[in-house]
Amino acid sequence: MGEMAESYVIGLDFGSDSGRAVIVDTHTGKELGCGVCNYPRWMEGKYSDAAESRFRHHPLDYIESMTAAIKSALLEAGEGVADKVVGIGVDTTGSTPAPVDEKGEILALKPEFAENPNAMFILWKDHTSVEVADRINTLAKSDKFEDYTKFVGGIYSSEWFLSKAAYVSEQDEAVAKAAHTWVELCDWLPALLSDNLHPQSIKRGICAAGHKALWHESWGGLPPQEFLNAISPTLEGMRANYSEEVYTSEAVAGRLSAEWSEKLGLKEGIAIAVGEFDCHMGAVGAGARAGDLVKVMGTSTCDILMVEPEELGDKTIEGICGQVLGSALPDMVTLEAGQSAFGDIYAWYKRLLAWPMQQWAKDHPEDQPTMEKLEESLLPMLTQAVSQREPFSDGALALDWHNGRRTPYANQRLTGSINKLNLGSDAPEVFHGLVESTAFGAKAITESMKDQGAPIKRVIAIGGISKKSSLVMQMCSDVMGYEIAVVDSEQCCALGAGIFAAVAAGTYATTEEAQKAMASPICQVYHPRPTRMKHYQRRYNAYQQLGQAMEVLTMTQAEAFAEEMAEEKEEALA
Repeated sequence: MGEMAESYVIGLDFGSDSGRAVIVDTHTGKELGCGVCNYPRWMEGKYSDAAESRFRHHPLDYIESMTAAIKSALLEAGEGVADKVVGIGVDTTGSTPAPVDEKGEILALKPEFAENPNAMFILWKDHTSVEVADRINTLAKSDKFEDYTKFVGGIYSSEWFLSKAAYVSEQDEAVAKAAHTWVELCDWLPALLSDNLHPQSIKRGICAAGHKALWHESWGGLPPQEFLNAISPTLEGMRANYSEEVYTSEAVAGRLSAEWSEKLGLKEGIAIAVGEFDCHMGAVGAGARAGDLVKVMGTSTCDILMVEPEELGDKTIEGICGQVLGSALPDMVTLEAGQSAFGDIYAWYKRLLAWPMQQWAKDHPEDQPTMEKLEESLLPMLTQAVSQREPFSDGALALDWHNGRRTPYANQRLTGSINKLNLGSDAPEVFHGLVESTAFGAKAITESMKDQGAPIKRVIAIGGISKKSSLVMQMCSDVMGYEIAVVDSEQCCALGAGIFAAVAAGTYATTEEAQKAMASPICQVYHPRPTRMKHYQRRYNAYQQLGQAMEVLTMTQAEAFAEEMAEEKEEALA
């Protein structure tokens, strides 16, 4: 390929709390400008209830944050850059679906649904649909149907597309009646930017379809409508209104519309790449190829393993979040796994310890600045204390299931637990146990994959925790028994989206070519320490035993509660 003209792309990354835009040089992968904008309604605590595991995003939060972030990034990049932007790529959390009408408009953007949480995007960590997920799994394992969960690890999750769509529709008749179909956030945003929202023309990505909606080429799209109707009558028509054809992210979803060209100050008609989930884009931005396991480490983790199709063959890997050809790199099968809570667990412990300070500050406003400063110092102080005392010979043993278990073998009914406490247990010991538990959860994933023949040659880490906490990263290396390479870019997901934008724009012929030029380099490598590995293997065995016991207890209690509720219902009807 000859000398290329100067050009840039924009990678858009939509997380749980904010949207960000990164402007990337297509020749070098250098990041010229970055803009970040929190979701305003989300930050006010609107439409969600953590106690009920209900988490919703208003579509206006995405629209407003995207606009602000792009303008901020362009301002930082400097004069003349906007005219040389040739494409936009988009990654988002997932599964984060929303109901749309027959024109493709999100119901929450219509006046009659503007304040209805059920008409909004159902965030990935919303677990309100556990019972529907159970229903899907029961049907898939029955004699009535083929096992449509076999390519998603054999267990369907309440975090995913169909369970959320069915649950919300069953709870809200008005939404069910107005909804023509449902759309993933990573598919909707490219469609919005290119004015290609109609349900029959929107280009849905293989990433969301294959990992979260049970789409597979062997059954020609979504599972048969008979199966979907058995899940819930509210899914009637879902298969017909969902694309038979899906796309990898180097494909063009559309072209920037005149309306969005004017709003953003970008050229009309530039390429918009097909959307993908953030963790998959992050693996691409990290330069991952065959045998690379990329850990996206933030509030939760998502683990992305790239496998050559020939190496996997006809094997189906159980207990993961899907194996899909082309969901990250077009020529690789992507195995997805992850932990439903990671950094969220550290944040929870901080909130727990900070509660008395927050209450004091309410009654003593003059002390509020001091209390806030102290609160921000909690985790750094705990980290320092643990670093000085680690490894603990014994002590608090925890489970990392505070937000349920994603993998291996999804079970969102499970909860966190802390064991082996005594009157000598202190705050650093408990914090160590919590950090250790997240590392154990990571090891459980790699062990499950390896045991089933999925090859892991290298571990790569991206995300905020990988750059901020040497304690967490070193412990993960010791526990997992792998070298962990940390990627330099702090915006690796957005960078991956930019790589696909460059391919969609025609700057590169293939994603592999674009990766070689634009992917982020490695900035640090953590090495497992043999003496610590032996110590943590013993602790990991105890973690597994504790997990097995707590899972039996939790599920027994859940069954007893369900029976009690059924009896009460029968009595009420009588």
